[in-house]
Amino acid sequence: MTGPVTGRANRRSGTPLVGTWGLPVLTVVLFVLFAVLLPQTFPTGTNLRAILTNQSIPALLALGATIPIVTGRFDLSIGYGIGLAHVVTMWLLVNTGLAWPLVILLVVAGGCVVGLVNGLLVEAAQIDSFIATLGTGSVLYALTGWITGGGRIVPGAQGLPPAFTDLTNSTLAGLPITFSYVVVLGILLWLALEHLPIGRFLYVVGANPRAAQLVGIRSSRTVVLAFLGSAVVTAVAGVLLAAQQQIGDPSAGQSYLLPAFVGALLGSTTIKPGRANSVGTLVAVAVLAVGLSGLQQLGAAFWTTPLFNGLTLLAAVGLAGFAARRRQRAGAAAGAAGRSSTPAPGPPTPEAPAPDPQHS
Repeated sequence: MTGPVTGRANRRSGTPLVGTWGLPVLTVVLFVLFAVLLPQTFPTGTNLRAILTNQSIPALLALGATIPIVTGRFDLSIGYGIGLAHVVTMWLLVNTGLAWPLVILLVVAGGCVVGLVNGLLVEAAQIDSFIATLGTGSVLYALTGWITGGGRIVPGAQGLPPAFTDLTNSTLAGLPITFSYVVVLGILLWLALEHLPIGRFLYVVGANPRAAQLVGIRSSRTVVLAFLGSAVVTAVAGVLLAAQQQIGDPSAGQSYLLPAFVGALLGSTTIKPGRANSVGTLVAVAVLAVGLSGLQQLGAAFWTTPLFNGLTLLAAVGLAGFAARRRQRAGAAAGAAGRSSTPAPGPPTPEAPAPDPQHS
């Protein structure tokens, strides 16, 4: 009896196909629409490679932002962190003569420090993640301005090491190599969140911190690790941004903050609605990439991009909250259905008479 009842409860309250697969279908619909409107330029290999090249770093940053969101926290420092990472990378390459692999290690180590500071501010100092990461982000932006003096870092006539620029300028299987980085990170994050204990810890801490404590999960350590992972991904994205742009621009990172959060939050409304997940984040980034590319090729004004991102962020936050509430209702309905299907206890069985001692 529990199967049909639970199935009806799920259909009424929580798991329609449109919630799970609506965003991937929208991606396909948008691609077909722009392909019909722009048959000469949009559905071409050149445009596809351009989309993958332009959106790879935002996709990496969105995956990084997803990690703290799983725990119910937000890392607003990622936009400033990627700016500082790419400026420090350029400064070290241009002014110190260090080998580029060592430069990458130093920048990633700096990212670890930033993530550790963010995590300790949120967990040890008990500062709200919005405030804490906004504050650290402002400090990172100040460091960026101090390093550059407000100007750009331009390499000399010899340029940057070719092996370093090949990190973003080469191809793999005919596609930009940066796309392979996104695929690898997406798979690693999917494995961690869906199939490893750390993923279960992150989800439990985000869903019910009290329950996490009762089952022995160290919430503070888990949250610090989440911020650490976000900061490492941000540092790597900053290195790749330096290799791609080949110039140190102190204001370059700020434009990545909003798309990253749009992708992470909108991704929590698809594939697994109500839960931040890596596959959903990549689908959301694909929607943004296709939509922006099509609008730009149609001749949309420059302010269309921030308008599109802002409206999509508002929609993403609203849809994420709706999906979470619907998921809670689905669980409540399934639990109620399970309780109602439990057979009621029958009448008490009369006890057997005690043996007569005279006849024993």
